[in-house]
Amino acid sequence: MNGVKHAAIRAYYDTLFSAWGHQHWWPAGSRFEVIVGAYLTQNTSWTNVEKALANLKTAGRLTLHGIRRLPQLELEQLIRPAGYFRQKTRRLKTFVNFLDHRYGGSLTRMFSRPTEELRDELLALNGVGPETADSILLYAGNRPVFVVDTYTMRILERHGIVSGANTYEDIQRLFEDALERKKASTTELASSSSERRTVNSGIGSQDSSHRPSRMSRAERTPLAQVFNEMHGLIVKVGKTYCLKTQPRCEHCPLQKFLPQTL
Repeated sequence: MNGVKHAAIRAYYDTLFSAWGHQHWWPAGSRFEVIVGAYLTQNTSWTNVEKALANLKTAGRLTLHGIRRLPQLELEQLIRPAGYFRQKTRRLKTFVNFLDHRYGGSLTRMFSRPTEELRDELLALNGVGPETADSILLYAGNRPVFVVDTYTMRILERHGIVSGANTYEDIQRLFEDALERKKASTTELASSSSERRTVNSGIGSQDSSHRPSRMSRAERTPLAQVFNEMHGLIVKVGKTYCLKTQPRCEHCPLQKFLPQTL
């Protein structure tokens, strides 16, 4: 049964990448900006995160040193657009304290830890769940771990691949096993599809990929790159077509894989 599911996920990857190409995710100028963004994006939209990040950049505080030295009340005001700003301020301060005390303030030292050990350390921090930890590992640390989010679960449930009984780890393992052999796909498909933006002119056909950034162009291992692309493509499907209510299946590139029309 898993073989069928693995084949379906690989087909989704090929279809979406052929349609839209690189999504340039995560949009950031540094590893630390990725980490801050991973905290800020909890329970809010990326549009709100961008406003908070812009505030930090304008204030010259979007650095480890900047967050460390910034008084809590000032940090709260700068990240206010991201919502839950008091809670997120405490969580960012907790991460900086963890990095300072455990790794001497060095992200390089932190990311030299074995993946599973570092993941456990991140999960032990206040406010860090699997999605946040894995976003940090994949996008800032170049670790081949797949990030599962609400869009992933919604799409797979509607396609009959998983159910509400499946855990985060179940779904993560499903993607990692399915995509392990897709290491070369990004390079193979890029030459013919990286300039394409959509497969139709219907609803949601506008380009929603991000502009290339220092981190989106960072060198990655082939498997980490595939996981990166797949997650970005899933996010685009979820935001544009597979909406929580009134999904736009008729225009979605994945419509042909639905077990039945929604």
